[in-house]
Amino acid sequence: MKCPFCGEIDNKVVDSRLNKERNAIRRRRECLVCSRRFTTYERLEEIPIMIIKKDGRRELFSRDKVRSGIQRACEKRNISMNVIEEFLDELERDLRETGEKEIPSSAIGEKAMEKLHEIDGIAYVRFASVYREFKDVNDFVSELKSLSNKE
Repeated sequence: MKCPFCGEIDNKVVDSRLNKERNAIRRRRECLVCSRRFTTYERLEEIPIMIIKKDGRRELFSRDKVRSGIQRACEKRNISMNVIEEFLDELERDLRETGEKEIPSSAIGEKAMEKLHEIDGIAYVRFASVYREFKDVNDFVSELKSLSNKE
């Protein structure tokens, strides 16, 4: 690691610890030439996941975008943010574990609907109405019938 003060590469690690979020290692270093101290962070380099949209466009996976859709579906329901965050953690982990660099948006939508079906029926129907692009009341009614048949 190059010293930010004198530019030398000879240094030693004085202290190492995980950061508060536990996703990086914080290292305090001391330059062996100028004796000044500096901090470096070591993080896992994650491979970006590309989402293939219905129209064929590709965009980077956005956890915030998924969170926004889930939160909208769960609005005014008795569902804690912890439950939503746990679901998002699980979803992102599952996507990364596939090893695929490109994933169809339909796979994310289906996983979200499965989880919402487990958590709350109303949130599930709200999400499904947007995801499946319900055109009229008949679409709602048929989804509600299939939901009540599953239970």
